[in-house]
Amino acid sequence: MPIIQRLASSLGRKDEEPNIDLAREIAESGDSEAVRELVDLLRTSNKDIRSDSIKALYEIGAIDPSLISEHAEAFVALLGDKNNRLVWGAMTALDAIAASVPELIGRNLPAILEAADRGSVIAKDHAVGILIKLSAIEDYAGETFPLLLMQLRSCPTNQLPMYAENALHLIDATNKEAFTETLLDRLIEIEKDSKRKRVEKVIAKAGKR
Repeated sequence: MPIIQRLASSLGRKDEEPNIDLAREIAESGDSEAVRELVDLLRTSNKDIRSDSIKALYEIGAIDPSLISEHAEAFVALLGDKNNRLVWGAMTALDAIAASVPELIGRNLPAILEAADRGSVIAKDHAVGILIKLSAIEDYAGETFPLLLMQLRSCPTNQLPMYAENALHLIDATNKEAFTETLLDRLIEIEKDSKRKRVEKVIAKAGKR
């Protein structure tokens, strides 16, 4: 059965299970041709097919990033799309492969961050994930860690604990002062006690690194 016929919308389904099942099957079999078919479907005029395809692709990437990494340019091309579902879906895929194709991701950081600024919370989450992955690579950290700090300064307080926790492994003697000062400056903004305590715990751990 052609890939397009196995997507949720082709089956008359409103849920994502067919797309998830398809992604799992493709990832487990390493079917690069099926991945290519899904990437080609991103260019169709059918909105539902495009949405199903990006869902399947980023689910594949979550299991085996290598299967979708060669198609990174196709995901970057979606960042300017008017369909927000495709934008944050593309950002999810790029987050999955950021460590595999850091040079391409680095070249496209302006487009990634612009899409995050105007996009959904999910898009922002994955943009921060991308910055964290690149900041773990010595050749990119000098550029991306300051950008990560900018995201920590401006992100919604609801997201701050997660971002700080995810970035903690990057912290060492060279950057802990900037990191902890950024978080300390935002503590007063955090109204929910549980979230404030999470950030305080990150600050304490960072101070010991």
